[in-house]
Amino acid sequence: MKHGFIKLGAAVPDTKIAAPRKNAAEICRLIDKAYGEGVHVLAFPELSITGYTCGDLFLSDALLDGAEEALRTVVDHTAGKKMLVFVGCPLRAGDRLYNCAVAVSDGEILGVTPKAAIPNYAEFYEARHFASGAGTEAMTVRLGRGDEIVYLPLSSDVYRCQEVPDLAVGAEICEDLWVTGSPSEKLAAEGATVIVNLSASNETVGKDAYRRTLVKAASGKDVAAYVYCDAGMGESSTDAVFSGHCLIASNGVILAENEPFGGAELTTAIVDVRHLAHDRRKMNTWKGSAGGAPSFSLTLGETDLAGVIDPRPFIPHEDADRRAVCSRILDIQAHGLAKRIRAAHAATCVIGLSGGLDSTLALIASVRAMDLLGRDRRDIHALTMPCFGTTDRTRSNAEMLAQSYGVRFSMVDIKEAVDVHFRDIGHDPENRSVVYENAQARERTQILMDIANAENGLVIGTGDLSELALGWATYNGDHMSNYGVNGGIPKTLIRYVVAFVADTDGDERTPDGKTRGEILRDILATPVSPELLPPKEGEIAQKTEDLVGPYDLHDFFLYHHVRWGETPDKMRREALAAFDGQFDAETVDKWLAVFLRRFRTQQFKRSALPDGPKVGSVALSPRGDWRMPSDADAD
Repeated sequence: MKHGFIKLGAAVPDTKIAAPRKNAAEICRLIDKAYGEGVHVLAFPELSITGYTCGDLFLSDALLDGAEEALRTVVDHTAGKKMLVFVGCPLRAGDRLYNCAVAVSDGEILGVTPKAAIPNYAEFYEARHFASGAGTEAMTVRLGRGDEIVYLPLSSDVYRCQEVPDLAVGAEICEDLWVTGSPSEKLAAEGATVIVNLSASNETVGKDAYRRTLVKAASGKDVAAYVYCDAGMGESSTDAVFSGHCLIASNGVILAENEPFGGAELTTAIVDVRHLAHDRRKMNTWKGSAGGAPSFSLTLGETDLAGVIDPRPFIPHEDADRRAVCSRILDIQAHGLAKRIRAAHAATCVIGLSGGLDSTLALIASVRAMDLLGRDRRDIHALTMPCFGTTDRTRSNAEMLAQSYGVRFSMVDIKEAVDVHFRDIGHDPENRSVVYENAQARERTQILMDIANAENGLVIGTGDLSELALGWATYNGDHMSNYGVNGGIPKTLIRYVVAFVADTDGDERTPDGKTRGEILRDILATPVSPELLPPKEGEIAQKTEDLVGPYDLHDFFLYHHVRWGETPDKMRREALAAFDGQFDAETVDKWLAVFLRRFRTQQFKRSALPDGPKVGSVALSPRGDWRMPSDADAD
C-alpha cells in the first residue's frame, strides 16, 4: 500500500439461488481468502447475497428478510479486517425494492449504492422486481427488526481511504456500465480512482470480447482502475448461463482477467493509484473532489511487488504487439522526416553513419522517407568519419549497410583535421580528457553540416531519447542536427526496432555476399560506444554502459520519473522488484543517483534540441513535452 500500490480483487462465490444464509457463508470464506492474500478492495457479483436469478422470489418477504440477516452476517464478519468489501443485496426502501451494492468495512456498512439502469429485456426483466436508483438520494433503506432497525441513505458515494488519500472508490452495478452517462463517469469526476462493478452478465457468443472492450474503455476514459466482478457458473441454468468472467483494468490496460467458465474464484491485480492521480493532475480534467465522502481505513504496509513491475516499460510483452509498435515507430519517423524534406525543399539527407545502433536506425528512417517521397535513395549521403577510436568492425558494417540500401557512401578520415585542431588550441593529444573526445564529435558535426550546405541537404540527427535524458551527447557536436529522427525513442526500444527490420527487410545482399539482416544483427551485437578513445587490440575500448550505466536501468528510471513523476525512493523500490536477480541494491542505488544527477544538470542540452518526431508518451522536447529550468538543483 506504501507508494500508492493497492491490491484489488474480484471474488466469484459458488452461489446458491435464494439461499442467503449459505451465500453469506461462502462470501465470508472468500473475504477471508482475499484478506489473507492482502487484497485491499474486494468486489462480489450483483445480488450475491441471494443470487441474481431468483425471479419472482424477489417478491417474497421471506427471501428479503433472509437477505438482510445474511448481509448482517457478512458485515459482522469483516470486523477487525481493514479492507473495503462490496456485496450485492436486494434492499427495500419505502414501497420499492432496489438492487444494491453495499460497501462494508471493519464491521460497518459505509453506504448503499442502488443500481440506476434497470434492464427490461427478455432474459433480464429486472423492472418486474426492482426500481431504478436514479434520483433516490433522499431515500433510506431500512435494515433489521425491532430495536435493531437502522436506516441507511441510498447514495452514490465515493469512499476515501484515510491512509491513502489517492484511493477513492465508487460502485456501479452491471447495466450501469453499458448505458450512456454511466454512474462511473460521475464517480470519477467526483474523485474516484477505483470503480467496482458488481455484475451478473450472462454469457453469449462474443459477449466476453465486448465486455472486455467496455471495461478497458471505461478505465481509460475515467483514468481509473476498474474492477468488474461477474456472477459465476453456480448462478443459473434456466435461460441464462453465467461464466464468472472478471476483469481488472487500469487507465485503458487490462491488468488481470480470468477465463470465462474457468472456475477461478478470486482474481486480483495491483494498481498504482498515485499514477492515476498523477495523470488526472496532468490532464487537468477532473474538477470535482471526494472530500467529505465516507471513509474507510486500511492497515499501512508494503504491497508485495514481485512480478508486478515491468523491467522494460517501453517494450510490449507480446511479439505481435512489439512488431506493431516497431512498425508504427518507423512510420512516424519516415512520415515526419518526409514532411520536413518537402518543407525544406531538401535535395539530400546527410547522415553520419558510425556502424552503431542509433545511426543505423536513422539511416533506415531516411530510406523509408525517401521511398515515401518517390525519391532516389542516392539522395541520401551516408558518411563514416573514422578517427582515433574507430574499429574495423563498425567501419565495415557502416559501409556494407549503406551498400545494402543503395545510398551514397563516403569516408572522411578526420584524424589529421583533429590533430591540427589540437595544435591550434594547444591541446596535448596524449591528454585523453573531454577535450580529446568532444573535438572529434564536433569535427564530425562540422563536416556533416558543411556537406549538407554544399548539397542543399538536411543533417539527420541520430541521438536517442535515453542519451537526451542523460545528456550523453557533445553539445553542438552529435547533439545538433537539422532533424532528429531518433529523439523520441529510448535505447532499449531501438534494439527491437532494428531487430524488427532485420527480420522483415533483411534479405538484400551486399557485393560481398552478406545479407542486410546479417549486417544488422552484427550491429545489434556490437557494444554501444562513442568510439572516441583508441581501441585495445582492435576491440572497442570505450563501452557506454560501463561509463554511464546500464540502459535497462536508465530507461526504467526515465519512464517512471517523466511519465509518472515518481519520487526517488519509489523508483528505487520498483527497480529492486523489477530487476530482482539482475541488479542488486548497491547497483540500483549507484545508477539511480547518476540518472537523477545527469537528468537535472543536462537540461541545457535538451533546451537546444532540433525538431524531431514524438513516438510515445515519454518525450523530452522542450517545445511541448518537458519544460524544465537548466539550473534546477541536482541535489
